[in-house]
Amino acid sequence: MRRRYLCGALVGVIATAAALSAAAGQAATHSSMKLAKPSVMRVFKGKPARTTRISNLSYHGGVGGIGVETAPKLYLVVWGSQWGTSGSNDPSGEVGILQRFYGDVGGSKWLGSVTQYCQGVASGTVTCGPSGQHAGNPGGILAGIWFDNAAAAPSSPSQTQLAAEAVKAAGQFHNTTSNSNASAQYVVATAHNNNASGFGTSYCAWHSSTSSSYGNVAYTNLPYMTDAGASCGANFNGLGATAGVTIVGGHETAETITDQFPNAGWLDRSGEENGDKCAWNVATAREAMGGTSFPVQPLWSNASSGCVQ
Repeated sequence: MRRRYLCGALVGVIATAAALSAAAGQAATHSSMKLAKPSVMRVFKGKPARTTRISNLSYHGGVGGIGVETAPKLYLVVWGSQWGTSGSNDPSGEVGILQRFYGDVGGSKWLGSVTQYCQGVASGTVTCGPSGQHAGNPGGILAGIWFDNAAAAPSSPSQTQLAAEAVKAAGQFHNTTSNSNASAQYVVATAHNNNASGFGTSYCAWHSSTSSSYGNVAYTNLPYMTDAGASCGANFNGLGATAGVTIVGGHETAETITDQFPNAGWLDRSGEENGDKCAWNVATAREAMGGTSFPVQPLWSNASSGCVQ
């Protein structure tokens, strides 16, 4: 199955300069933002997949020399007053799940396969070996959490609005230079029943990037996963009603580390990343991280020419 990108309304809807500036609320120049095509995690179609696509990933040159996150830092943005006072509109407890997962995923064995990929090598490279600057898997990837709940988020945020929120978050965390965003990713989580168009039917989540006066900013649109039910992982492989929260969250995290600014990092010849090739795989299971365990999917490994858990 070939990789799918968002199109039409999601990519094409562009806010006015005044609305965009208001949404951003920082000094960054957003009216000139250039949005990358989102890299989409497809919905679950009802039958767990087996690994059939064996073409390995290759390097696509990076953006300004950056193709992977060598020292990943993840910032969780809980966007909008729709989350309610003290998380009162979080019926599945997704914020707490995400905080625990992102706090423990760094340094885990599950995420270890990302370190085989690198930047600073020729386009078309398939095996890095000791060459280049390798993607990182340090402990403590979660670098900050921001509850941006002073005002309501848009009822169905567009890609432009999500990008603006990510840039606003970069300012909030004082990541206001290209260097400070060179290994950063911003996960923009929207509240129950406040998801972007296409969620649960066309995609479960996506990651992308945008240009800004803070440099290129990598971000993820992470909807309220349990709103989509089984289409986005509820009870997948018998792993529980909230399994999709970390299956999808982990998918996007690993892909951003290895393809930070889509699509200039590591992809196969069909345009799929390390998460896409193993999405909704039969091997999806709970994996130990930080003294607990979380449901996660396998990730593609060039070294194994297959999905590894």
